[in-house]
Parts: sequence; C-alpha cells; structure tokens
Amino acid sequence: MERMTRWFAPWLLMAVTLLSVQTAQARDLPDFTGLVKQAAPGVVNIATTSSVSAPNGPYGQQDVPEIFRRFFGDQMPPMPGAPQGEEERKSLGSGFVIRKDGYILTNAHVVKDADEIMVRLNDRRELPAKLVGSDARTDVALLKVDADDLPTLKIGNSDDLEAGEWVAAIGSPFGFDHSVTAGIVSAINRTLPSETYVPFIQTDVAINPGNSGGPLFNLDGEVVGINSQIYTRSGGFMGLSFAVPISVAMNVADQLRTEGHVSRGWLGVVIQPVSKDLAESFGLDGTKGALVSDVSDDSPAQKAGLKAGDVILSADGSDIDDSTTLPRLIGQVAPGAEVSLQVMRGGDQRKVDVTVGDWPDQTAADGSPSSASSNDQTKLGIAISDLSDQEKQQLDIDNGALVRRVDPRGAAATAGIQPGDVVVSFDQKAIDSADQLIDAVKQADGDRAIPVRIVRDGTSLFVALRLKASD
Repeated sequence: MERMTRWFAPWLLMAVTLLSVQTAQARDLPDFTGLVKQAAPGVVNIATTSSVSAPNGPYGQQDVPEIFRRFFGDQMPPMPGAPQGEEERKSLGSGFVIRKDGYILTNAHVVKDADEIMVRLNDRRELPAKLVGSDARTDVALLKVDADDLPTLKIGNSDDLEAGEWVAAIGSPFGFDHSVTAGIVSAINRTLPSETYVPFIQTDVAINPGNSGGPLFNLDGEVVGINSQIYTRSGGFMGLSFAVPISVAMNVADQLRTEGHVSRGWLGVVIQPVSKDLAESFGLDGTKGALVSDVSDDSPAQKAGLKAGDVILSADGSDIDDSTTLPRLIGQVAPGAEVSLQVMRGGDQRKVDVTVGDWPDQTAADGSPSSASSNDQTKLGIAISDLSDQEKQQLDIDNGALVRRVDPRGAAATAGIQPGDVVVSFDQKAIDSADQLIDAVKQADGDRAIPVRIVRDGTSLFVALRLKASD
C-alpha cells in the first residue's frame, strides 16, 4: 500500500497542478458583459423595404407552389411571358450610432435600392432614416434619423489591431436583435476579390445574415470595424468573417456627411502582382512592389511619365510589399496632392512625383480579339500573325502580334499566354509585327525569365516567359 501511495502521489500532484493552471487560464478569459452593457444602447437594427419587379398571376412571387419554394425560396424565376408587377421586399441589417444628433453607420449593401429605411433603437423606438450617402467601394453607408442625445459608441483605432486579439460583435443575425458573438482577429489587411480599396479585418466571430453593418469591438469596448462579409458555402457562418476597418469607414462617413460624396486618389494605372519569375525578369531582389501593366491615356500616371513595365516599390516612403497595398495608399491621398513614388525601371531605381487625380466614375475599355490569317510558328509553341488595321482599331492598340493558337506543352502556355492575346512587348522592347517577335525570341538569352507584355480583352498585363537554353 505504501509503495502504491509513493507511486500514485506524483501523478496526483501533477493532475492537481494541471487543474490549477487550467482554472487560472479560464479565469483569464475575457468577460464581455461590461462591454455589452455599455455598448448595446448604441447598436441599432435596420429594416429596409424596396419595390422590385415580379411576375403576377400563376406562379408569381405570391403564388409559387410550396414544392418550388423549397428549391427557389422567394427567388422563383419568372415564367416565360408572365406579366410583371411590383413586389415589396424587406431585408434586415445592423448599424450603430456615431453622433448624438442621429448619424448612423452601416453597410452600403444593407440599404442599397431601399425605398424606406426604419431604424429600431435599443429602447424599442422606431425612427425613419434618410440615406445621407453610400460608397460601394468600401461598402459604407451613412444614415440620419431625426433624434437628439442618442447613445453613441466609442470609436477605436483599427490600425492598432493585431492577429490573435479578442474581439466581439453585436448585431441582428436573422433578425435576433442585439445578439453578441465573440472570437479573435484571424488576420489583418486582407484583400478580397474586387475589393482593393479595403484592408479587411478577418475574424472568426460568428457573423450571419443580419449582422451586416453592425460594430466589431475590441476589449476596451471601442469600435474597430464594421462587420461586412462572410465567406460561406452553406449560406451561414463558417469561421471566416470580414470587417471594414473603422479608420476607413469613418473617413468615408466624414466625406459623406460634409461633401455628400467620396473622393479618393487615382493614378490611372493597371497593376498586377510581382511573381517570382517576374521579379527575376525585372531584376528585383524579391516579389515585392506593384507591376504597372498599363497606363491610361491622359492620366496622372501618364503625365508623370510612368510606363508599362515600371515596378512601383514605395509611395511617400511607405513600402509596397504587395500590389494590393498601392490602391489603398493612393486612395487615401487627396486628389490634387503630390505623391512621391520609388520606381524600378530597366534595372535602375528612380523617383517619380505624381499629382494624384480624382477617381473617375468609369474606366476601362473593352476589346475582343479577332481571327488572323497567317501561321507563323515560333519556338514558344504559339502560332502568331500580324494585326490588321481593323483589329488594331477594335483593340485600341498601335502595335503587337496576335496569338492564334497555343501548344499546351510549350513555354508560352506555361507562362499563361492564351489564344487571342496580343503580344505588345518582349523583354521590354515593343513588338510591331509577328516577324519581329520571332526574331526577338531567337535572340533571347536561354534559361531565364523574360517579361512579356500582352493585351487580353482590353486589359494589359505582364507574364514571365521562361526559355530553355536548348530551345
């Protein structure tokens, strides 16, 4: 018995120690009760009503048989030839008060196309709201209700957020008012497709439909973001939630309140990431910077002398570690202000000063490659031909060689070149004809990455073409 006690005692002591450590760790977990009591009065529910076209009569939106509703819900496609009418559609979202005199922040998509906006406060008052303005690029909207002395939320500094930090959200998921969820910051400065102007905060806070527009808090009870999007395959929460940083949102809100619209800086360049092969081909030490693949006519970039093939390394001293950083930095510059760019061109670094313009409403032109007639096969594994005058006019380009076919086993296919692409420069030298491209390939050094500029569907971009010495 004594031997058993001697053997068991150390294990018992270890178990007690582990239990004590776990209990201490549990005591260190954040308590959000104080935060919720303080912040909840400033969080609102937003209900919108809009009129949409919908078919009337048999199998209209109000007459969809239950068996079809299970598949299509309220989005039943109209029957061919069905008469159209107006249907009232309702949606829910969240928001929060930023000024005592009735200004409320939410997402632009929450109030998009709304005919009526109603705000329900924490004290159950319902007030009609007016849309002051919205900005689709940042998904931020500013509302105004006719009320005074409303409870406001403390605005924090989203630039101080770090991955791993505890955060909490209050909103109305699926219409359940003032639901509280919590988690951590998963990442910062996330870029989402077609959202280059917002450095999103990624969290694992449970966000669902109805949470959009609601506040994201740090442990000090300060708003650090607006819950905006989720990544989901099921339509519900999957641990990937994204919030607009409050620094971005407040800048937009201030412009909407004072100017009625948002102004942001614009260079007039098309950029792309710098891959490893492209970095080698341009003589860069690493995959940093933003590669300029095209420069818009009469743009600030063109006036300053920027060219396709330039790699922008920094803007006003801020490094461009990733191509998505450049639009954010330039977007924060007031139109008319000057920004100093550090640029790599032809292996040498130079400084280019650009007077930033105002972002235009619409950009980009469209072009569709047409067929060609000749069949000049190069060792790249592509069939190319000269551009006709009509094709140049359609594509709005002055030079290049049209790619007709691509061998899937060739170097061009490996680089990503596709049929219909127009090669406009090879190794940073302009290409005026198919014969010129063939000659340039013959003279190229073997076993290295070569920058090739192409035009695809009206958009210019670079690819890194790697030739083998034996080719």
